[in-house]
Amino acid sequence: MSRPLPAIKQVKQEIRNASGRPIVASESFEIYKRILRYVIPYWRLGILAIIAMLLAAAGQAAFAWIVQPLVDGTFIDQDPGARTWVPLALVGIFLFHGLTMFSSDYTMAWIGRNVVADMRQAVFEKYLVLPTAYFDKGALGFLKAKLTYNVNQVADAASKSVVILIRDTFTIIFLVGYMIYLAGWLALVFLVLSPLLGVIILWANKRFRKIARRLLSTVGGIGQVAEDTLRGHTEVKVFGATDQEAARFRKINDNHKRQQLRYVMVKSMTEPMVQFVAVVSLAIVLYLATMEAVMSTITPGGILSFITATALMMAPLKRVVKVNSEIQKALAAGESLFEMLDLEPEPDFGTIPLERAEGHVIFDSVRFKYEASVSDVLQDISFEIRPGEIVALVGRSGSGKSTIASLLPRFYEPTGGRILLDGRSITEYPMRDLRRQISVVTQQVVLFNDTVANNIAYGMPENASIDQLREAARSANALDFIESLPNGFDTYIGDNGVMLSGGQRQRLAIARALIKDAPILILDEATSALDTESEKMIQDALDRLMKSRTTLVIAHRLSTIEEADRIVVIEAGKIVEVGKHDELLARNGSYAQLHSRQFAEA
Repeated sequence: MSRPLPAIKQVKQEIRNASGRPIVASESFEIYKRILRYVIPYWRLGILAIIAMLLAAAGQAAFAWIVQPLVDGTFIDQDPGARTWVPLALVGIFLFHGLTMFSSDYTMAWIGRNVVADMRQAVFEKYLVLPTAYFDKGALGFLKAKLTYNVNQVADAASKSVVILIRDTFTIIFLVGYMIYLAGWLALVFLVLSPLLGVIILWANKRFRKIARRLLSTVGGIGQVAEDTLRGHTEVKVFGATDQEAARFRKINDNHKRQQLRYVMVKSMTEPMVQFVAVVSLAIVLYLATMEAVMSTITPGGILSFITATALMMAPLKRVVKVNSEIQKALAAGESLFEMLDLEPEPDFGTIPLERAEGHVIFDSVRFKYEASVSDVLQDISFEIRPGEIVALVGRSGSGKSTIASLLPRFYEPTGGRILLDGRSITEYPMRDLRRQISVVTQQVVLFNDTVANNIAYGMPENASIDQLREAARSANALDFIESLPNGFDTYIGDNGVMLSGGQRQRLAIARALIKDAPILILDEATSALDTESEKMIQDALDRLMKSRTTLVIAHRLSTIEEADRIVVIEAGKIVEVGKHDELLARNGSYAQLHSRQFAEA
């Protein structure tokens, strides 16, 4: 199987790109700002969630506060009033904390799911308007990874991570504030050791971002290898390449495993380091609290309350450090997504509306070069198709025939010259209006995992009636086989029409072109891969389709274009001959050589 860019090679390139440039703090802030823009539409719920988070943080600090009256009031002073209100207050604090925790978690989860849906929609809609050249370079597995894995990672930063950051950060602030209130100089222990915590977190940030980028690349690589192998599973089996594909997948899977383990290693190191600093602080506090000078300034309940606040701080500290790793992963995913979202869409600056074209097409000194090409693949292409005419492009494989056809619907833009439709450059028409004038039937038919009816009427602004569907199917010689299907027009045909034969798929594509009723038709070797009986049936349907339409035919079998109004012979991106079938044979040039070669093979 031929692969223009093997997934393993692409993953290595992605990893090199990912680790080649550090991201500065200002760029991280910009990425996070863009992520949060997706939260703005839900700002009212967001404010309620933040209020709930602040109240939940205060509730956590209240647990430390209640310890002092519990010890001093009930156990030491044996105050009857304290014995009543302290247990009730404890229950109340627990209920309050539980309700605020639930409110903040559920509200942010709701916002997060909406952010996922909005961002995924934005990515998908961007794919729909990106130039064809982008998909020539991008492997499907990596594009799918952006749409699924990357979006989920980014949305987590906008929802779940926000909850932990706000709620646990304020929990720590409230607890430290309460500790300062109880015994300010004991709280200084934490403040003195806090720069060490900052150093640990900064080190972890740098490592997390670098590894997270590599993880994103390997996820795309896994998707690409799976895409290649599953799509070509018959070739894999018949060529005995199962072991080769297994080894290929194992290599990229092991790479993903290594990156995942590095990520876990850094996270597993960071959390104990932060907790160790906190425990050292607690040990110092315990030592100092037993000194006689301290015992005379604070009650036993106050000391226990201070220690409780210190202990309660451990879990939020751990979560804040842990979520930091998730944020770095999300920022790496966001960086990848926003690079794609910032790409320029197809150039669509046309302002002249076009309801229905007459179909007069002129290629005027057109040149074209692919981004990866060193030289032009098309040079000085000039020919005309008058309304209702059939013009055929012939030539050896790789001569540029399909490239010429792809320029008319503006899948690519010429690098020189111009293409005219009804006397105007095709760039003067809006892209949607231009493409509405064109139907395409190719050798590689694309069908969708849907019903026969929906595949025929694909892209129609309104639902097609059963009479329209039957007429299109009849003209495409497809009605008989459609009616023999289990559910007729309502039969699902599987992924890319896998349940149909090649000839049946081709006839559905012709029916789709018939029902669209566009004035311009492009046929790209539409019969080259069919048997003789199917070809006769398809050619009969194509003859009906071409009536009264401007038709550009890319022909492999020269016998199918003998009646064309003009035949344009292409060699190495240049036009070498133009004329009718008989004229070109009489010249005994390139076309005559192609014809005699095919005749000899036949």
